[in-house]
Amino acid sequence: MTSAPPHPFTVLVTGGAGYIGSHAVLALLDAGWRVAVLDNLVTGFRWAVPKGAAFYEGDIADAALVTRIVAEQDVGAIMHFAGSVVVPESVTNPLKYYDNNSARSRTLIDTAVHAGVRHFIFSSTAATYGIPDAIPVREDAPQRPINPYGMSKLMTEAMLADVAAAHDFNYIALRYFNVAGADPEARGGQSTAGATHLIKVAVEAALGQRGHVDVFGTDFATPDGTGVRDYIHVSDLAAAHLLALDALIAAPDTSHKLNCGYGRGFSVLEVLDAVDKATNRKIERRMGPRRAGDPDALIADNGAIRSVLGWEPRYADLDTIVAHALAWERALVERRLAA
Repeated sequence: MTSAPPHPFTVLVTGGAGYIGSHAVLALLDAGWRVAVLDNLVTGFRWAVPKGAAFYEGDIADAALVTRIVAEQDVGAIMHFAGSVVVPESVTNPLKYYDNNSARSRTLIDTAVHAGVRHFIFSSTAATYGIPDAIPVREDAPQRPINPYGMSKLMTEAMLADVAAAHDFNYIALRYFNVAGADPEARGGQSTAGATHLIKVAVEAALGQRGHVDVFGTDFATPDGTGVRDYIHVSDLAAAHLLALDALIAAPDTSHKLNCGYGRGFSVLEVLDAVDKATNRKIERRMGPRRAGDPDALIADNGAIRSVLGWEPRYADLDTIVAHALAWERALVERRLAA
């Protein structure tokens, strides 16, 4: 019996020491890919990079370093996760987001083209849609970002489209909805202090790491008055990146922009109820006014990613997402106690 041929090149994962990037690294290694990670460790953690991945500490805008990594590691594709992701911060410090998410991505793409890297997978966001006209949101919906975070990502999408038209280069931009959960085997999870993602905040509160959870808005046009979002398990998202890589290799003249969500939304109160049920305790909820620009609901139409990539999520269940997030949060508590 002959063994399967090895993968043809190494995948460079920028931001691979962060939450989503580290899960993509796990998925790549599980699938037998050679992996190199580039991370400046501003928000990522060196310990989050799995064994088996080559690690480089540095910045995506360091063209000489990226060029060296491509040569040393035989890089043929880049999965680009590095960037800043806190929406309110993008409003108060927009230039940080246009630097980290747009300008530095431009440098990375330029370096990739000149180094001969043909395939690029970009960590984009549903924030590029702004407040959508219709739910669920399709990929051809107008993109009208309402904050610098969304605009900074949309600018990178535009750069990728133009570069693919001009060079021997293809890409897939994956527009994430609300990423949550942790590796089912508790090998990784969201570890950033002061995280703003609801499920992360809720499990921290459930385990006594926070005193309460703020609920921003109770007057939305939703069944219980709180905002509804499409929560996607981080491991299902990582699996989508592997399928995207296969698609780019199979059709090197084709690029895509695809939503990453389940097509089902849950309200803030439904999420908090799910955490209460999992822990058999009640999280304190503090009701407050809605934040400027928050849409009533944001739910993906995921028909395109299913048909284009053949993506079939494995963890499309709120209770499962919460259970994995809780298991990881407990592991983090133990890590801090042992430190």
